[in-house]
Amino acid sequence: MKVTINDVAKHAGVSIKTVSRVTNNEPSVKQATIDKVNKAIAELDYQPNLAARNLAGTKSYVIGFIYDNPNAYYVIDMQNGILSSCKALGYELLIHPCNAKSDNICNELTTMVKHARLAGLVLTPPLSEDPKILQALDEIDANYVRIIAGEKIDSNTGLAVLVNDKHGAVSITQHLIDLGHKNIAFLSGDQHHESTKARLSGYTQALKDNNLELDEQNIIEGEYSFESGVSGAKILLNRVNKPTAIVACNDEIAAGALFAARLEGLDIPKDISIVGFEDSPFSRQTWPKLTTVHQPNQKIAQMATELLIAKRRSQKSAQAKIFIPEPVIRDSSSKAT
Repeated sequence: MKVTINDVAKHAGVSIKTVSRVTNNEPSVKQATIDKVNKAIAELDYQPNLAARNLAGTKSYVIGFIYDNPNAYYVIDMQNGILSSCKALGYELLIHPCNAKSDNICNELTTMVKHARLAGLVLTPPLSEDPKILQALDEIDANYVRIIAGEKIDSNTGLAVLVNDKHGAVSITQHLIDLGHKNIAFLSGDQHHESTKARLSGYTQALKDNNLELDEQNIIEGEYSFESGVSGAKILLNRVNKPTAIVACNDEIAAGALFAARLEGLDIPKDISIVGFEDSPFSRQTWPKLTTVHQPNQKIAQMATELLIAKRRSQKSAQAKIFIPEPVIRDSSSKAT
């Protein structure tokens, strides 16, 4: 017969409510009691029924992961990070891809929160940066945590994990400047992502800090995709005054730029240096391997989920955290010739 919560309570010599509090990781339970209940759970091989728990109680134990991002590696890292924290803290995960540009996006999300009885949402860019979406969620008192680009925490930040994309872009551009590059181009991502603006700002800041003139023609607008990297790099490489280095807004774009450079018969990094951002598997699957900026997306997602659940349980917790991306030097960058 299937083991029930009653069996665990009897085996541990505690009340059913105490077992429930332990399995829900609620605060103010003595460690000795936690150990006793967990021992009973292990000995009886008890598996809490989260679906039944959601239906039976007033609390929900489902976290929603909402995203609009074409980068499969980013989505997988986020999903794994959120799922890891959910499992550790006794929650389930609902994954909901959507179109941030849809006219119906606010109604779509608020309806989902109500119908799925979600405990909270993990919002990723660009959804986490859209004032209309945030206002709609606030109006129904939805719990959410945002993953956003940002340099500092202030009174308006709220529950969030900030990624200092500007710092990462300054650092990776400075790496190229230190190698002697002066004609450095920038391949942009989607303009409705704040991370795109922050990375572009970091690139221009590094040029300014080193008294290098900014050539607006060296900034190519695009999307966060391999194809965008190919087309953007082709524009740059067909110019008379070709750049000696390219900063790409993410690793997929950088991989596309590498491909375009090879089609032109260029040697990387001898003829041109190309660097990326995020340190996704793309950066280690190209040849040569990409110099990039390490962004620990799985860890960021774990932290965001822990903040959300801590708030849900009214535990004392910092309202926001900041991650500082740093360069990872590999084989796609070298001294200017």
